[in-house]
Amino acid sequence: MAFNHLPAGVHDALAPLSVTPVTHSVPMAKNHRSEGSPTDPATRPTPGAVLDRLASGPSRAARITHTEHLPPRAGRHAVWPDRIRPEVIAAVQACGIEHPWAHQALAAEHALDGDSVVIATGTASGKSLAYLMPTLSTLLDGSEAANGRGATALYLAPTKALAADQRRAVRELARPLGTAVRPAVYDGDTPVEEREWVRQYANYVLTNPDMLHRGILPSHPRWSSFLRALKYVIVDECHTYRGVFGSHVAQVLRRLRRLCARYGASPVFLLASATAAEPSVAAGRLTGLPVVEVADDASPRGELVFALWEPPLTELHGERGAPVRRTATAETADLLTDLTLQGVRSVAFVRSRRGAELISVIAQERLAEIDRPLARRVAAYRGGYLPEERRALERALHSGELLGLAATTALELGVDVSGLDAVLIAGYPGTRASLWQQAGRAGRAGQGALAVLVARDDPLDTFLVHHPEALFDQPVESTVLDPDNPYVLAPHLCAAAAELPLTDDDIQLFGPACADLLPQLEAAKLLRRRTRAWHWTRRERAADLTDLRGEGGRPVQVVEAGTGRLLGTVDEAASHTAVHEGAVHLHQGRTYLVRSLDLDDSVALVEQANPPYTTVARDTTAISVLETDVTVPWGDGRLCYGSVEVTNQVVSFLRRRVITGEVLGETKLDLPPRTLRTRAVWWTVTEDQLDEARINPEILGGALHAAEHASIGMLPLFATCDRWDIGGVSIPLHPDTLLPTVFVYDGHPGGAGFAERAFHTARAWLTATREAIASCECDAGCPSCIQSPKCGNGNDPLHKRGAVRLLTVLLKGAPEENPEERPQEKTEAS
Repeated sequence: MAFNHLPAGVHDALAPLSVTPVTHSVPMAKNHRSEGSPTDPATRPTPGAVLDRLASGPSRAARITHTEHLPPRAGRHAVWPDRIRPEVIAAVQACGIEHPWAHQALAAEHALDGDSVVIATGTASGKSLAYLMPTLSTLLDGSEAANGRGATALYLAPTKALAADQRRAVRELARPLGTAVRPAVYDGDTPVEEREWVRQYANYVLTNPDMLHRGILPSHPRWSSFLRALKYVIVDECHTYRGVFGSHVAQVLRRLRRLCARYGASPVFLLASATAAEPSVAAGRLTGLPVVEVADDASPRGELVFALWEPPLTELHGERGAPVRRTATAETADLLTDLTLQGVRSVAFVRSRRGAELISVIAQERLAEIDRPLARRVAAYRGGYLPEERRALERALHSGELLGLAATTALELGVDVSGLDAVLIAGYPGTRASLWQQAGRAGRAGQGALAVLVARDDPLDTFLVHHPEALFDQPVESTVLDPDNPYVLAPHLCAAAAELPLTDDDIQLFGPACADLLPQLEAAKLLRRRTRAWHWTRRERAADLTDLRGEGGRPVQVVEAGTGRLLGTVDEAASHTAVHEGAVHLHQGRTYLVRSLDLDDSVALVEQANPPYTTVARDTTAISVLETDVTVPWGDGRLCYGSVEVTNQVVSFLRRRVITGEVLGETKLDLPPRTLRTRAVWWTVTEDQLDEARINPEILGGALHAAEHASIGMLPLFATCDRWDIGGVSIPLHPDTLLPTVFVYDGHPGGAGFAERAFHTARAWLTATREAIASCECDAGCPSCIQSPKCGNGNDPLHKRGAVRLLTVLLKGAPEENPEERPQEKTEAS
């Protein structure tokens, strides 16, 4: 296999790094899991031994800032619920599971009682068995009905990979039950000729919220027999339904409940979640129903060794002469290479599609220099691949053909890959819930596991690797969503009216905001009231008014210019930053340059190339205050929350060296601006506070700008968001406040709950921001504290010491707790 597609310059950067193949035969404690027989771990190295090998050498050892050891935990069994069919119990026992764990039995009892229930236990705790026991038993009962189709169940997963994985698991488990259980996937990849069979005959349909929204609900007459018999709706990985996506899914589930009622069904909802704060509250907000909580994890757990890893500073300098750390991408590629050479089955999680491709390419190149066949056992997995590419990778991972995988979060959720020994996490994934979810991908066969968080050159990552208590001594976050967001609710009211005319009885189902929105939709000529119901008036499909994931618009097709071959797609919302003219695009380990981006036809033409750099888009932002909901005095300053309008435009892109991150140049772009109405938190300071902080007009802009960057970087520690989900603006004299002001806003129409969470945790949030800046070892600011990778102003001006003094003075006036009532209690499940 040739690896000539590796970007130029990678060889030189990797040359000083030597890798010595190692093998281990250290025995480790044997643990049993809830799903199937454990693999014999006697030939596996212990997690500590694997980490010692990774850290061998003086320079490597210094990169570990903290190691957390989580001891193994014994499991607690229960008896099988007496209402579970004996055939189902026998099928489960045939898989090697003699008795259920206590939380599995309790959840099954609630389901059989007709209670909607959320199972919020750790990774690999057997959540799937908890909902499959009552579901399969009910399907078996239904198959013996004298008339009718029998009972049905609907399974919802946030990703196609998870749905496909679950179908494999259900087929294996239900094989002894014969044709009583007929599982089938129904999503965008399902061939047209199979869809009619699924509608008519499948009784366990696996799909995703997007297909439910666009395909099933608008065609409900064709699904009438399935919906009429629907007994259970399984919502897997429900903690991922947060922000705008979660708000959309909440309305889709209400539409599903409404149509089920139309056909005489009232399904029980069974939700599975990673450990979360108050999961029953979040599940209730998602479904609109009371939900019982099962959160006492009775499953056993193998030893987990969790290391925090900080890449070293390099001799290079970035913008404004700031020191540059080695990138998390390059560092993770090194570690994945070393793990592969040790024979350790590993997954490296990375946040971007480009990062996943880069890690796999670098690891393949390094392995090819040592053991060429071994290089073929490393690959990338990400969204945007064609369906047949995804399925092939999933099969290779399950079979063990792949030893190392660089993956985006498309593989984070629930995909049961037994036998993984290590997980690398390239950059903090945004929430503690996601961190533990990714770390839990290893050790699923009951063996010990290693997890390594590799810090990016980022304020939050730097803070966390030096403050491990923020990760290991804190509970996971609350799930934030707002089903009443008018930008979310309005299109779903239209979709619901197209499915079945809306009546006054539906207002309670869709929430109190519905009553105000219906007249507005009627005035916009989207709905028309006739007698006592609202009807959809347009010829086009109402379901096409919205995209559940907040992306909007047609996906941009990435096409190879010379051949016309479709390489994949990019979401429309990301197209300005991902496939602008001149952007570097990676696909299946090969590098392409974007020749042109046609926004009208939603096509990006690319050609294969070998540039020695990657590209990062830059944008500019202006903001205006539309309405201030709440203002809280912070001494002379003010903390505010309300509605804003943001105008954003991608104006240029940087070219950076692949391994070092060194900036090679900047190129201007001519792309149209975008306008966003959303929610924001902002704070102001007065002249007296500036005097106290010793902030003169020359450094004011830099101090505000630095505080803005750092606060955006730190917010994911307090809200279930990613720094790319939020934005910020800082202005020395804002025309609406007439004061120096820093804004942080949600990057979604109507808001996503992140800014509100920032408002209610502002004291802790800004205190951590100040500490992160003050404790950074650089002199004048760097990407680890105040520089931002997406700053449209080239990280200029920035003033590190001024930001620390400014935040110190602001926090002196902060109340211990915000005295006002929450402006929109409905928006937060906490």
